[in-house]
Formats: sequence, C-alpha cells, structure tokens
Amino acid sequence: MEEKRNRIGAKLILGITALFFYLPILYIIVFSFNDSRSLTKFSGFSLRWYEKMFSDSAMMQSVVYTIVIAILATIISTVAGTLAAIGLSRSRKALRNVVEQVNNLPIMNPEIVTAIGLLMFFSALGINKGFTTLLLAHIMFCTPYVILSVSPKLRSLDPNLADAALDLGATPLQALTKVIVPQIMPGIVSGALIAFTMSFDDFIISYFVTGNGVNNISILVYTMSKRVNPSINALSTLVIALITVVLIIVNVIPIIREKTKRREQV
Repeated sequence: MEEKRNRIGAKLILGITALFFYLPILYIIVFSFNDSRSLTKFSGFSLRWYEKMFSDSAMMQSVVYTIVIAILATIISTVAGTLAAIGLSRSRKALRNVVEQVNNLPIMNPEIVTAIGLLMFFSALGINKGFTTLLLAHIMFCTPYVILSVSPKLRSLDPNLADAALDLGATPLQALTKVIVPQIMPGIVSGALIAFTMSFDDFIISYFVTGNGVNNISILVYTMSKRVNPSINALSTLVIALITVVLIIVNVIPIIREKTKRREQV
C-alpha cells in the first residue's frame, strides 16, 4: 500500500514538473495563432502573425543567420572537439588532467565573463564584429561541451583497440574512422546535439560579439520584447518546431541504422 502511494506521489510530482516546464511553451504556441494583438485573451484562430513574421526581412534574416551559424559551429566544434578528445586520450595522464581542467573553465565560467573576454580578444586582434566573430565565438564555447561528451566514451574503450587495428594492416586514418569513431559515435552525437542547442539559443555571448546588422533569433527576440509584438510568439513557435525536428532526426536515425543492420544480418 505504501509503495503504491509512493508511486502515485512520484507520478504527481512528475506531472506537476512537466506542467511547470511545458505550460509556458504551450501558451506561446496557442497565442501564436491568436487573431488579435492581445497576449492574454484568445480572440480567434489566425495565421496573421506568421504572415507578418515571414514578410519581415529582419526576422527571416535572423532565422537564417541563427541556423547557418548553429550548423557551422556544430560541425566545426564537433570535429575539433572529437579530435581533441581522441588526442587527449592518447596523452600522458598528467597532461590529460591539466587540459581537462582547462576545458572545464569555459563551461563553469559565467557567460558574461566569457562574452567580455571574447569581445576584448577580437578587439585586440582587430577583427570587425559581425558574422565571423559570431561564428568563431560559437565554435569556441561549443567545443568544450563536445570534448566533455566524447571523453567518457573514449575512457570506456579498450586502449589497445587502435593498436590492434594497426597490427592488422589498417592505416591510422582507417583505425580512426572505422574503429574508434563508430565506437564513440553516441558521445559524438550527444556532443553535437548539445553544441547545436547551445549555439542556437545563445544570447549573452552573441550580443557582445556581433555587429554590422548580424543578429540571431535570441538578440532579435530581446529587442522585440521591449514592446508588445505577437510576432514573438510566432517566431518562438518556429524555434520550438526547428528544435523538435532536430531531436526527432537525432533519435530516429540510430533506430533506422539498427534496423538496417539487423536486416543485413538476416
């Protein structure tokens, strides 16, 4: 009886927590289809705010910048972070521990500190603020998360796996791409997903390092939030939809691969 009560209590807490997190998202989605400008009273179904959003060049430009920078930052940081993690796994323990602690600094640092540091760094190099600085900043703060995600997978591997592949005639590149990478793929995918999410919704660092009219969605929403604009709801719903699609793709691809392998084995 007591166990049943505990289960009910756990489910109740889980339900309240889910309601607390997802109710605001549901609220945004519903009011993105509101016919009026009101953010509190739903007066009827309409797509007018989506039409306004797609006809607004500034909004569409920010969406394009956000997606392009997120994709490029994810690809570059994932490749760099994975190679760095593999290199660290083959290094001496003392050096590996030092580098891992240094890698944790950007993660533990408040974003405002990282943002000011990157701003001063780009200014010292004489790089004009814009697309380049925004992309470089996103790569810099995404890479440590990839290293952090890939490293545990590498530690769980047999340290002699790569050497065995080399002894069997594989080249170093073949040992890397056909032996090591497939074994750590879950960590790579996890790191890439974190990098994409971090880049996609970053505001503080982006706000400090961007310029020349290059804005991402977070900066645009911040500037629009100072005045009542229901297009924010439509834009936020679009962001939610894009992230949901990415999550579905990331979760569905491994299932399809697993089914394909089973069919080939049969």
